[in-house]
Formats: sequence, C-alpha cells, structure tokens
Amino acid sequence: MTTVLISGASVAGPALAYWLQRYGFTPTVVERAPAPRPGGYAVDFRGASMKVLERMGILDAVEAKATRMGAMTYVKESGKVAATTSSEAFSGELEILRGDLVDILYTLTKETTEYLFDDSIVSLDQDADGVDVVFESGLRRRFDLVVGADGLHSNVRRLAFGAESSYIHDLGYYASVCTVENHLGLDHTGQIFNVPGKTVGTYSARDNTEAKALFYFTSSDLTYDRRNVPSQKAIVEEQFKDLGWEVPTLLEGMRTAPDFYFDSISQIKLDSYSRGRIALVGDAGYCASPLSGMGTSLAVVGAYVLAGELHAAGGDHEQAFAAYDVRMKDFVVACQKQAVDGAMWFIPASKWFMKLRNLTFRMMPYLPWRNMIRDMSLKVGNAIELTMYEDLPQRPVAPRR
Repeated sequence: MTTVLISGASVAGPALAYWLQRYGFTPTVVERAPAPRPGGYAVDFRGASMKVLERMGILDAVEAKATRMGAMTYVKESGKVAATTSSEAFSGELEILRGDLVDILYTLTKETTEYLFDDSIVSLDQDADGVDVVFESGLRRRFDLVVGADGLHSNVRRLAFGAESSYIHDLGYYASVCTVENHLGLDHTGQIFNVPGKTVGTYSARDNTEAKALFYFTSSDLTYDRRNVPSQKAIVEEQFKDLGWEVPTLLEGMRTAPDFYFDSISQIKLDSYSRGRIALVGDAGYCASPLSGMGTSLAVVGAYVLAGELHAAGGDHEQAFAAYDVRMKDFVVACQKQAVDGAMWFIPASKWFMKLRNLTFRMMPYLPWRNMIRDMSLKVGNAIELTMYEDLPQRPVAPRR
C-alpha cells in the first residue's frame, strides 16, 4: 500500500485523507494541536466545492450545521444603515463555522485514518523510493509520499520548497477574527463599519447565541511573534482604539476571546505544487486569502483533485503531481484574482470610494445586473471541471494502520 503523510488536520488534510483511503492509499495525518481545532470564523462553499461535498457524502451534514446567514449591513458611525448586501456576497451557496466543518471531516475520517496529534514534522529527507520523516516528538517514520496541508505558513513548504519569503505575496492588509457576545442581538445577520483603510464588524453565529468580531486594516509589513497572542491583540487594539460605533465593545470582547485569530492577508504563488515526492494542498500551496471567499472551496477541491490524480495514475506520483498542477492552475488564478478585486470594496481606501460602494449596493436591487455579485462568485467557484475520479477502477481499500 502507498503510504501518505499529511501535515495538517484542518480542512484540506482530512478531506485529502478521506479520498486517499477511499482509493486504497494509507493516509496518516499529523497535527500540531492536541485535538481538532474548535471555533473559528465562518467559511463558505461555492460552485465545484458543493459537488465535492456531495461526492464525499457530507453535504447534508454540512447543511445541517449551516449558519443560514442573511444580508450584511454597512452602517455609519451612528449605527444608521448606509447600504445592504445580499447573503451570497458574504456567505456563498453554503456557509458553516470552520470548527463545525473540521469536526465533520474528522468524524468522517477518524476510523480509517491514523491521526498523530500534538506533534509536527522536524525534517524531511526524500530519495527515489520514499521520504524519511523526523517528528518533533522524536518519532521517525518513512512514507511513500508527504503532503503539506498546513496552511499559509506551511512547515512542509518551508522544509521542502524553501523560505516562505520566496512564495508569499502580501496584499497589504491584516485581519483578526474572534468570538464575542452577540450584544447587538443580531438575528442571522451582521453589521460592518468602515473608515478609510479599516473595516470592523460583527455577525451572529450558532443560532444567534454568540457572535464573531472581525477587524481588517491596511498596513505595511508588521513584525510580530505568530505564537504570541497578547502582542497580536495589542496590535488590533492600537489600530482600532479611536473608532466609534460598537468598536469599543468589540475590542473589549476581543481581549478575552477564546479563539483569537490574527494574520496578514497574503497569497501563496508557486510554479508547481510539488517537489519530488512532496506536494502541497490548500492554503499551503495556493492560499487565495480570506478576501477571496474561496479558501475552503480551494481546499476541498484541491484535495479531491490531488487524490483523484494519484488514483488515476495508479500511485505514480510524478504523473499525478504534474496533472494536479495543470488542473488546479486556472482555478487558483481565478480565486486569487477575486481576492485582489474584492479588497477595494471590503476595505475602501478613501471616504469617496466608501460612498461610491454604498451607493452601488443601494442601487443594485434595481439594476439589470442586480445578480452580478452572485454570478461573478459562482463563475469563479466553477472555474474548474471536476473529473469523476471515483468512477475509475478501485484499488483495494487500505486498512487503518
């Protein structure tokens, strides 16, 4: 059996493990966290990714946990409505909290996939026949293939492809998301407040029992420790401390939030998503950034295509990885372009453009192209044709190690 080590147990990793096991490969997933990560912000699906969920047999489970968000409202400092956008603009065809999706994927794969929690990869040494892996715990194992599904700051990419600085492209923004109280009593909706270069908002979650606070701002490169949460919270505090509306209350909630997230808004651009026997999937290989609205779709589609090409090639990784590059390229380009195009609307750089955006959104329902935002997002979501890999002859299903 072909053994595959996958680094990362968020979305792309378990999705890849599901398909690999189904095709007869033997997957192992290593995750730095001690258990599947709960919490997190809302993520959504569009286009081809909906088909992948259906083919995995989890579409109903995801729909059962859907946020069912309605329209989002842009407000002035006084709280008065400035404009409203359709639910599709923020929530896609189907939206779910990231932690709920992680739980669904882990439940789907835990009986057929070996999981190594509270551990990470220290070194990778590949030769013509396999990859020798040393883990932080001291464990040493050999695998036929290794896949990095470990996010924007991928450890596997660093070890196999080189320094992150060679592949990361910052878009000039930073983002923070955390769980707070639903103090506005929002009912499956959200509110967003802008000043030039800054966006802050909140939307209800878990049937209105809580809310998510989001903070986006324009900035040149910041130097900070990615493991030092207090210092990251201090950055957000400094950026938003002088704003009105509900910002002081949201900052107060952020200070004690249990699931604080902070990072640059960046993209990963590679000529190829593999080096020898080591490949990348999801944000590790082609992060489009949260501004694209396509990160989770890219993760599940990328996992489907990578596993499918390995299956189609009978385990020949050179053939499979080359086909994977070709099939994903245009889809990745479209998703990354959507992030760049959308940034100017979500984080306006000037008061003039804020007014133009708000006017556009107010007029949209009365214009012939009123469905433009939905249609454009669906076009990007469907910018890849999915092969029915599961219809190919099956390899023997691998037993759990």
